Amino acid sequence: MSAIHPSNTLSAREKLENSIYAKVTLRLLPFLFLCYVAAYLDRVNVGFAKLTMLNDLQFSETVYGLGAGIFFIGYFLFEVPSNIIMHRVGARVWIARIMVTWSILSAATMFVTTPTMFYVIRFLLGVAEAGFFPGIVLYLTYWFPASRRGRMNALFMIGIPIAGVVGGPLSGWIMNHFAGANGWHGWQWLFLLEAIPSLILGVVTFFYLPNSIRASTWLADDEKKILEENIAKDGSETKSHSIAGVFTNPKVWLMAAIYFCCMMGLYGISFYLPTLVKASGVRDALDVGLLTAIPYTCGVIATLLVARSADRMRERRWHFAIASALGGLGLFLSTVYGDNVVLALMALSLGTAGMLSTMPVFWTYPSAILGGAAAAAGIGLINSVGNLAGFVSPTIVGWLKDVTGSTNAGMYFVAGALVLGAVLALLQPKSLVNK
Repeated sequence: MSAIHPSNTLSAREKLENSIYAKVTLRLLPFLFLCYVAAYLDRVNVGFAKLTMLNDLQFSETVYGLGAGIFFIGYFLFEVPSNIIMHRVGARVWIARIMVTWSILSAATMFVTTPTMFYVIRFLLGVAEAGFFPGIVLYLTYWFPASRRGRMNALFMIGIPIAGVVGGPLSGWIMNHFAGANGWHGWQWLFLLEAIPSLILGVVTFFYLPNSIRASTWLADDEKKILEENIAKDGSETKSHSIAGVFTNPKVWLMAAIYFCCMMGLYGISFYLPTLVKASGVRDALDVGLLTAIPYTCGVIATLLVARSADRMRERRWHFAIASALGGLGLFLSTVYGDNVVLALMALSLGTAGMLSTMPVFWTYPSAILGGAAAAAGIGLINSVGNLAGFVSPTIVGWLKDVTGSTNAGMYFVAGALVLGAVLALLQPKSLVNK
């Protein structure tokens, strides 16, 4: 029998690992992706409801901006505790709980009649959803090493632009088709119907999602061993495992600041893209919905390409910084060409593509220094601080629109935040983020 050359052995090992990871990816990512599409749709469909809701309820832009943003106060307060609970009780139970409770509260938004009711239901929706996104980011670290995590994050996070691609036309169709049915406004039907997928997926999660590699029933023992060895090796390279240390780690707070800037762009687009498209000269709700799908489609493509390039080159800082800066440029240009549908859509497509492609690259950062319970706390902390931008962004944009009569000033503010995020990303140590 001939000896096996080391390079052939390595090649065989790599092929085996690729086969196992392909199996895991096919089993987990499509389902997690669907859950995120449903989650994000429920979070931002208020942007479409706004097209008629404000007039029907006599709400000002400031009321809308505060209501849209107050979601993130509840989200902020319960994010870290939620992620720590998930780390202890497992994703199967906790993610299912999150999805079922948020779907019920999202549907309940249809009964809003006063600003106070709007604020309360949005706050409670934030409390209910807290922990979902960072919980899934944490969950992926249980399965995939750092070298594969950027692509896996991208496959999960394209749920945001896909929610826009699907949700825009769907929301516009619901608003038009169901308006007046059963005596309800189109926006009421919007909240009710778009909550149903989350409820169904939440129930399915409880039976479908394994808590860990060891708990999976669809992997052979030797496959589990290989995955667990890779995670153990990956985890041995992290530097911080203390929950208390997370809150005093300047690297964690720098990441939180970077993510805050990133989220300023995300929610500036998410809550105001329909408004910006309408302002360019489009009036029909269905047409607005169809056109908003264009920037999000560009976002899907850019997200996958940037994440793949970052993983292949093992380079994170410049991938993030360039994408974030282009996102800011696109939002700025959308105000310059705001009265031209074609040029405005091109600018919004650039802004959306740039901003969205930062996210999977960014989420490779925290796991480079955090492991175990510290990763649960750190990822939750970074996400909760970053998502305060979901309160700041629409609140400031709404207030500036009431003051100036235009969304332009608000978009300048959001674009500036994305450029600042690009600068802060370059302050990250190269050795930390290029894994």
